[in-house]
Amino acid sequence: MSALKTLLRVALAGLVLAGAPAWADTVLVWGDSLSAGYGLQIQQAWPSLLERRIAETKLPHKVVNASISGETTSGGRSRLPAALQTHKPAVVVIELGANDGLRGLPPKLMAANLQAMIDASRQAGAKVLLVGMRMPPNYGPDYTTSFENAFKDLARSNKVRLVPFMMEGFADKRQFFQQDGIHPIADAQPLILDTIWRELAPLLRR
Repeated sequence: MSALKTLLRVALAGLVLAGAPAWADTVLVWGDSLSAGYGLQIQQAWPSLLERRIAETKLPHKVVNASISGETTSGGRSRLPAALQTHKPAVVVIELGANDGLRGLPPKLMAANLQAMIDASRQAGAKVLLVGMRMPPNYGPDYTTSFENAFKDLARSNKVRLVPFMMEGFADKRQFFQQDGIHPIADAQPLILDTIWRELAPLLRR
């Protein structure tokens, strides 16, 4: 299979990471380049590390990473129904919004798209973990505050678990980022996993 066909297959169907039996419950990672492993080998990205941790803890789950670099909440919202039907996940990890913020899109629009994805996931019988993001201060205090609060408000109103900030603990450390200053390097992926695991693990053990 050509490299292009492989990329298309991953984008359309999601990447089923190795190491779990076919009958295992699915954790669907629904994100952008921060979860797609931009600039990394696929096994270095935090969803691959998640698969290993699940195997180590002997939980009956597999990971499908359907994240796409450049994805927005609008794109994720439009793609999600087909993915829910295909993968029938037990848990959906929604990690979207960073590209909305970088483009200066209104946080209310982002929140509406995230709400639609939360609703669709729950209607499909899945639990939801919402992963938050923050914008750099140069976007201005009004925008950065509204952007961050959108995730908190959604988590509160929907009673879903929230990772307030996936780059907690290293966002201000330049050595943990690639040359673009946006995408974390391989050494940062275990830190991301630890941050997400704190909120994800209880959803896997219930």
